Amino acid sequence: MSKQIQEPPIDTVEEAEALVERVFTSVIGLFDLAAIHLGDRLGLYRALHESGPSTSRELAATTATDERYVREWLEQQAVTDILTVVEEAGDASERRYELPAGHADALVATESPNYIAALGRQALGMLRPLPSVVDAFRTGAGVPYVDYGPDTREGIADLNRVMFVNELGSSWFPAIPDVHERLTAGGRVADVACGAGWSSIAIASAYPQARVDGFDVDSASIEAARANAASEGLENRIRFHVQDASEPSLGGNFDVVTIFEALHDLGRPVEALANARRSLAEDGVMIVADERVAETFTAPGDDVERIMYGFSVVHCLPVGRADHEESAATGTAMRPETLRGYAREAGFSNVDVLPIENDFWRFYRLDP
Repeated sequence: MSKQIQEPPIDTVEEAEALVERVFTSVIGLFDLAAIHLGDRLGLYRALHESGPSTSRELAATTATDERYVREWLEQQAVTDILTVVEEAGDASERRYELPAGHADALVATESPNYIAALGRQALGMLRPLPSVVDAFRTGAGVPYVDYGPDTREGIADLNRVMFVNELGSSWFPAIPDVHERLTAGGRVADVACGAGWSSIAIASAYPQARVDGFDVDSASIEAARANAASEGLENRIRFHVQDASEPSLGGNFDVVTIFEALHDLGRPVEALANARRSLAEDGVMIVADERVAETFTAPGDDVERIMYGFSVVHCLPVGRADHEESAATGTAMRPETLRGYAREAGFSNVDVLPIENDFWRFYRLDP
């Protein structure tokens, strides 16, 4: 007598179908990111923006790329509704495509508040060492930051640059009156974990009388920071140093010490904060910006929480655990109470959340 197969409950089927649809949509999104990355890296978007509507032959000639690959990319971009077909043709290589103005603002205008191409570059770069992350899950080890490659490093730098250029000198620091006044009059700033230096450059640009020192353990980032400062004509006002924030040699007498979106990545955050406190002038202050995650763990979470945990699983936690064998293993979702605990342990007497509006970052003031 054969055993009758029992059908799953209707609600179980609906749950499964919903997840299948979600994964399918996510795969489409993944391929969109990959194609956006190609358009960004190969200069295809910029060429379309500057030259206007183009055929695959024209675009390939302009960008020194292969026409057949470019034609496939153009068709994919039109099918996925990033480019617009403005002129049909019997020959596919003669079809003409246009980059809409709003999409150019998001994909080409690197200082626009809407610029997003760098986020795709960053996300794809974070998948580069995924086999090593699989091994790390098994061993408890970390994955060095350098293993994530230039796409991650440059993606983070270019995406954060948008905020630094548009907000640091015009809204963030002016919202901290004593810091704003001190830097307007001069003063010294230590920008810890400065990456490619855009935060240091934004500070120096907004406050011409201030002197800025940028510190980062990643030598490739510091090399880029020096080049970026030179490109902005600020190489004589900013000094960059290859330096582990956890090692007690930042120097001293800084009026302001900053850490932008990096404390959660550090294997020894308490040591880094303690070094920063020791480096402050008598009435100096520390400003930390880190992820605006929820106050407490809640599931399911909102979109910000979801993307932050995504970064954490594939990048931030593995990088933090590679930083030191006794890593704090903070992860991207560093909640305010965790930061307050680190600050107290580092010797700070007071931590305030600053009234600065930002969709992704929360700003803290730490007083010795």
